[in-house]
This record gives sequence, structure tokens and C-alpha cells, in this order.
Amino acid sequence: MIIENILLALSSIKSNKMRALLTMLGIIIGIMSIIAIMTIGDAMTASVTDNVSTLGAGNITLAVQEKDIVNNPFGMGRPRVSVTGRVPLTSDLISPQMIEDLKLAFPENVAGVSVTQSGGTAQAKDGDLYANISINGVNEDFMKANNLSMISGSFITANDVRNQTQSAVVSDRFVSNMFSEGEDPIGQMVKVYKPTVVEVYTIVGVYRYEAMGFTGMVSDSEVTTTFYIPVTTAKQNVREKNYTYATVVCLDPAEVNDLTESLQRYFNALYINNRDWKVTATNMTTMLDTINDMMNTMSIAIAFIAGISLLVGGIGVMNIMLVSVTERTREIGTRKALGAKHFHIRLQFVTEAVIIACVGGVIGLVLGIAIGAAATSFFEVPLVISATTTTGSVLFSMAVGVFFGIYPANKAAKLDPIEALRYE
Repeated sequence: MIIENILLALSSIKSNKMRALLTMLGIIIGIMSIIAIMTIGDAMTASVTDNVSTLGAGNITLAVQEKDIVNNPFGMGRPRVSVTGRVPLTSDLISPQMIEDLKLAFPENVAGVSVTQSGGTAQAKDGDLYANISINGVNEDFMKANNLSMISGSFITANDVRNQTQSAVVSDRFVSNMFSEGEDPIGQMVKVYKPTVVEVYTIVGVYRYEAMGFTGMVSDSEVTTTFYIPVTTAKQNVREKNYTYATVVCLDPAEVNDLTESLQRYFNALYINNRDWKVTATNMTTMLDTINDMMNTMSIAIAFIAGISLLVGGIGVMNIMLVSVTERTREIGTRKALGAKHFHIRLQFVTEAVIIACVGGVIGLVLGIAIGAAATSFFEVPLVISATTTTGSVLFSMAVGVFFGIYPANKAAKLDPIEALRYE
């Protein structure tokens, strides 16, 4: 009987194609909007999660903050200039000795501690050849904390840091700008032009450049890439030798939360006598959870707004079913005269409403995925299709069909067969 009702519903839709399509339009737009929004939202969330994860899922950020500042969930405080205008003294910052003591205190948990020092922007030149660079002083543990892929040579070593050498690790983009094809850059010396001084560095390694974010219309030759040098070399002309931030690399990423708590207790004890400053320990898990919650909340809120069109679509289904009941009054009377019960008539019209909603839902699903795929391709993020979202959307469209089909179906079922047969 169900199959017979489905065939009758399909026959009715086929005989009134344009009317059926207009009826489905609200359902199509609603489902399409929800699927497109959720697909784009899931893709963006996955992209952000991947990008943040490349920064190190097992990394813990240590940051010097004022004691009266609430911790930032992203692990970024305001250490240098506070809301009160105070600036930390050298003794308030993280010293190299504190870093060494930390390693000794957690030998089985800490893989390394990365520290950095910005050296500003500059330009490497050799005759007509040039490359835009951003100088970054790092220590030997920087590689452990960051997703950097070496192509040739070696990265900055502990010996480079200890001896404040003029060593440099450059990008493959830098090499293509400064050297001829096939020329080995390892061991080559380059001149770096800063606003007030010219420095000479020896290239010891080459890493693979990966663009982060939108680079706009900047050509490959004009892109600024990072120029890594020993952190002690970068600090030679800097009065402050201690650090505002440090990144601790957890040996086992699965234990990053436990280590974060242990490090927080460790620094709380270390700074117990410091009235103004503290060190906070945060990890990427906190940041990822915050980002995911924000993105999911936004997607659900926008999808809910888009779902209002489903209500409009449901009302459209109900209206067209009421018209259908009126048009088929004599048919209903004939079926009742031949023995059809209320249940059979009700099932026939509910089935037709569900079929209309389902067909509209499937069309909306396909269009929504297509729009989502086009958007993710444009933003260059991976396409993520949630089975829960797609299945839920189709089931929801069926529920809309049932809900808005019940009233017309009941109206049809309650028709008096004698009055129905007299209807013209």
C-alpha cells in the first residue's frame, strides 16, 4: 500500500511539474542554505584547526603578564605595556637560566624550549638581485616547536646560539631570488641591508617556504620570507637579554594538559614573591577549543536563520496540498465509496507531502554541497561534508512534509463521501 501511495504521489507531481517545483522552492532554498552554510563553516573550522595544529599541538606558551590581568584563552597577554602603564623589569622576565632550570626540572616531559627575538624587516642584496626578508632570531629548539621543513643544510644549532655566529637559514624563495638555478647556496655569504647597518651572514640551511594566509597580489619575487639567525646574534644590539615569551615543547602531546598545569604550578612558586608579574602557561588545546566553539556557534546561528525559509517552504507544501484536496474531492469520494478508510486517505496525502518535501530536500542538498564546494575552492580550504548534517537535512525535510501535510490529509480523510461525489 505504501508503494502504491508513493507511485500515486509521483504521478501527481509529474502531472503538475511546475506547480510541484514552485511548491518545493522554499524547501530547496532552505536546505540549500543550511547545507552550504554548514559545509563552509565545517571547512573553515577544519582549516583553522589544521593551521593552528601546525603551530604545535604539543606546544605550551609561557607569557609574562601582570598579576591583575585575566588570562587570555589564546595564550597572549599584554606583557610589555600593561593597562597600568607598568613595564616589567629584567628580573621579571624569563631568563636563559630559568629556561635551563626548567629543562632540568622536567627532563622526562620537556622536549625543548623555543625562544625568539624579532630582528625587524630588511633586504638582502647582491648587485641587481634582492630578496625581502623578516629577520627572526631563534634557538636550536625552534624546529621542535614549529612545522618547518628543511630542504638542505642544517638549522640553527646550540653552538651557533652559544657563539653568536653570523649563520642564517633562508627559504627556497629567497634562494630563487638571490642565486642562479642549480647554484648551491649552502656556505654562501649574503649581505643584509638594515636601515642603519649592513650585516653579512653565511647560509647554513634552506627551508621550504609555505605561505600563511592571503598574500594578495604580491609577486613571488616580492614576497617577504623569514630569515632565521641565532637568537643571541639577534640580541647583540638589544639591551634586554631576557624573554617575554617562551614555547615549551611537550615530549608527549597527549600529556600537554598535564604538563601545562605542572608548569603553571612551577612558575607560580617561582614568582610567588613577585608582587606585580607572573608567568601564565597555556596550550593550543585551549585555543582550538575556543575557536571550534566560536565557529560552531556562528554556523548554527546562521543555519537557524536560514532554516526559517524551511518554515515558509512547509507552509507552501500545506497550501498546495489543500489545493490538491479541493481538486481531487471527487476522487476522494470515489475511493471512500469503494471502501477506503480514513487512514488510507490520510496516508495518501501525507505521503504526497513527504515526497514533495524529500525531492525538494535532495535538490537542496545537491545545490548546497555544490555551493559549499565552490566556496571552499575559492577560499582554498579543504571541503568537509558532514554525514550528520546531510542526513539530518533530508530527515528534517521529511519531517516538514509530515508536519505540514497532516492538516490537508486530515481534511481529505474527513470528507463525506456523498458530498464529495456531488462536488463539481
